[in-house]
Amino acid sequence: MSETETETGVVTYTLSEASPYPLGASVTETGVQFALYSRQGSRVWLALFDNPEDETPFREFELNPRKHRFGHVWTVVVEGLGAGVIYAYRVDGPYDPKRGLRYDARHYLIDPYAKAVVNNTGEGFPKNLVIDDRRRPVCVCRPPVETADTIIYETHVKGLTAHESAGVEHPGTYGAAAEKAAEYLKALGVTTVELLPVQECGEPSLTLRHPETGKRLTNYWGYNPLALSAPAGRFASCGGQTGGQHEEFRAMVDAFHEQGLEVILDVVYNHTSEGGAGGPMQSFRGIDNPLYYLLDSKGQYVDYSGCGNTVNCAHPVVSDLIVESLRHWVRQMNVDGFRFDLASILNRDKRGHLHQASALVERIGEDPLLHNVKLIAEAWDLGGAYQVGHFGTPRWCDWNGRFRDDMRRYWHGDHAAKTDFALRLTGSPDFYQGAGRPPQNSINFVTAHDGFTLRDLVSYNHKHNEANGENNRDGSNHDLSWNCGVEGETDNAEVNELRLRLQKDFIATLFLSLGTPMLLGGDEFGRTQRGNNNAYCQDNTVSWCDWRLLDEYADLHRFCKKMIAFRKTHPVLRRTRYFTGKPAGGDGAPDLAWFNPWGQALQWENHDPCIACMIHPSQNEGAGLYFMFNPTLSAEPFRIPKGSWRCCINTGLPSPYDFPKTDDAPVVQAHERFVLGRKALAVFASVDFGA
Repeated sequence: MSETETETGVVTYTLSEASPYPLGASVTETGVQFALYSRQGSRVWLALFDNPEDETPFREFELNPRKHRFGHVWTVVVEGLGAGVIYAYRVDGPYDPKRGLRYDARHYLIDPYAKAVVNNTGEGFPKNLVIDDRRRPVCVCRPPVETADTIIYETHVKGLTAHESAGVEHPGTYGAAAEKAAEYLKALGVTTVELLPVQECGEPSLTLRHPETGKRLTNYWGYNPLALSAPAGRFASCGGQTGGQHEEFRAMVDAFHEQGLEVILDVVYNHTSEGGAGGPMQSFRGIDNPLYYLLDSKGQYVDYSGCGNTVNCAHPVVSDLIVESLRHWVRQMNVDGFRFDLASILNRDKRGHLHQASALVERIGEDPLLHNVKLIAEAWDLGGAYQVGHFGTPRWCDWNGRFRDDMRRYWHGDHAAKTDFALRLTGSPDFYQGAGRPPQNSINFVTAHDGFTLRDLVSYNHKHNEANGENNRDGSNHDLSWNCGVEGETDNAEVNELRLRLQKDFIATLFLSLGTPMLLGGDEFGRTQRGNNNAYCQDNTVSWCDWRLLDEYADLHRFCKKMIAFRKTHPVLRRTRYFTGKPAGGDGAPDLAWFNPWGQALQWENHDPCIACMIHPSQNEGAGLYFMFNPTLSAEPFRIPKGSWRCCINTGLPSPYDFPKTDDAPVVQAHERFVLGRKALAVFASVDFGA
């Protein structure tokens, strides 16, 4: 930090008039420009600190509204300062909660445009750190992954390597995630890593405590943003106190890019960590509360997020903040796309009314700097919105929650679910086709961070969230799970064999379905959360990846890897148009046809849940495919259609027979009976279709 010292020993600083844009802290040729938007703030102070943990600034400047205010922007250049300066704001103004005004000059506040935050540990208060981002980093070229070819792996930066079994130098960090997972995920076959929130959050510690140990719980998932453009310091080996989190994050992204993997961020723009009226004053509330949040006529917070507040996304100033944040992650941090948490809130106007494509959502989709990145919406919110299949413009993909639910219903024995199962398998045309969207707009998943892991989905009938300290009240009560006869872990070999088979069924169904598949990290090797379906506060072995399971669940990992390779081998599974059921070749057979186990045309009203379907070879570069599904608890015979068929996949058999090598795969002929085991699926490829 450059200072000017007079002959009397008093340090002086030169304050210069500045431009109202860009907002935030910007390093200039002569110093640092600070610019803050506050409409009804009457006084603004800029505080400078020597150290991240300091409670008192070494210098504080009150900005002169005649010199340092342009419209609603308070701005100044402090000459001689540079990158690495630690700062915060105080803002004073009217306190009138009925009008939504909650100014309190006692609080030091985070800059909404902060690029780095320090001392965000729960002790003291967080502060901003000036980052010089004028020099763009050297960027490894982004992997050219088409949406139709995308395979997403959802995971947590810390959870990947925090467990001692990861064997890395700096567990739980950006660097460790790349070190441990980049080559591993490339070998697994996924194309895209989707990271749970890395935006700096505002509640690292919670008031909740573990009911047995009494240890204070932490907000592990991080869905409580404080600084929308700042990478979380808690994932940096430097501890996040020096700004090194920027370089570590970029190095992680580059390492994934070098393996041909995209990096998508799960971003939260719908609420902040300040919560409701009783929440902390950390940033937005103390700068311009009625601008940043949706308020009712009495000045109370409208809550469509379930977290106490809702960001006023429709306001132009807030929209600018969100778009600039996205641009920063792409331009400076090199990421390849975003998954938007509770994205329907972005479609709500200033009164909370819901639209299909708000001005902000359209703007994001059309922004030139965001043109080539992937955009994925969690197309619902807690205010009753459910926009799956028609969120925004066709540029947007969205999480298909119906895929998750209908696949679970079918495989866990709901005989009435076969029609919905068939729709999900073929790209959910009932949701997407009518809106003019291709199948890949559907992000298909069976499990995600929110809910049971795949192993727990087949091991528990009920959630077991006691460790969260809320008497098991939190988390979903409708997971559509099945414990296969025993609640939780067991030594019963028959139960464990059935559980393994079901996990393979879900994985196979995911990768056989039209759409964009998303795999929850660790599901490929049996990761468990011990029945916890809401592990947001479990920053411990409940949530971390135990890499020893790779040996214990080696056959599941092998199956998943081969299933991904099978999807890549067969272009029909990545097709960008829906099946029509109309003739597809000279033989008059349709592009896709459905059958009952006896080889007859399927009658959907029939109660038999066992079904089969055949994909015409013209749709798959000459290789016909025949799928069989048996969700019952007894083995069922299926009749083979005309031609010769090689059995490629059979989850009813143990490894390696569940996915045999091509030369070892059994060949069956037309009209033979093929007995498919209980709770199993099989896939056949034509050898001489039509013979």
